[in-house]
Amino acid sequence: MKTILASIALALLPVAALAECPWKDKTAMSCPQGQAWDAQAKACVIQSS
Repeated sequence: MKTILASIALALLPVAALAECPWKDKTAMSCPQGQAWDAQAKACVIQSS
């Protein structure tokens, strides 16, 4: 019985890994001084002011 449950759990792991992460749009990015994170470009850009 334990073997069956373990094999079911192992079979479902890839499905769980493919699930969409609800925090995918949140980033904790740090940019060098004088630059800011641009979410659209997904890169550090020079601050205009």
